[in-house]
Amino acid sequence: MPKIYTRAGDRGDTGLADGGRAGKDSAVIAALGDIDELGACLGVLRAEGLPADMDACLRRIQHDLFDIGAALAGAPGGDILAGRARGLERRIDEMERGLPPLKAFILPAGARPAALCQQARAVCRRAERAIVACSAEREAGIEIRRYINRLSDYLFVAARVLNKAAGREEELWRGKAKG
Repeated sequence: MPKIYTRAGDRGDTGLADGGRAGKDSAVIAALGDIDELGACLGVLRAEGLPADMDACLRRIQHDLFDIGAALAGAPGGDILAGRARGLERRIDEMERGLPPLKAFILPAGARPAALCQQARAVCRRAERAIVACSAEREAGIEIRRYINRLSDYLFVAARVLNKAAGREEELWRGKAKG
């Protein structure tokens, strides 16, 4: 990439990996934007000084998100995430062993890293909705949908782990704002 700007998108469309072009307001570009935002949220989260194993996992996830973006943009490469959702499930299971069972919904709050993790989870859910919406224009394989769905679960559990590590109690939802 000789220059960061190409001027090709000034008309309101953008190039895709398969050589095609899509409007910047298309469902596929919306999904790519949400995946990009999720990766940026994970970068901010990683700047918080996380435990080494969690940081390494999030770094791998950021690479996976770029792979997902490339696949949605039509890059060749097949099912690049085969089995990756199972890897997230194993990490979730490991993390949950050290946590008390959930008895109520919890608020996305607590220590700053945990709150950032919850924010990333919410962006992940939006990205998942966008991926489903763009499937009418461009097939998003089951492995991509499965991975993004599992990733939001991973981020939820990671937030709980981070709050526990910081000595912060989870704030339970009290229903109908009972204060």
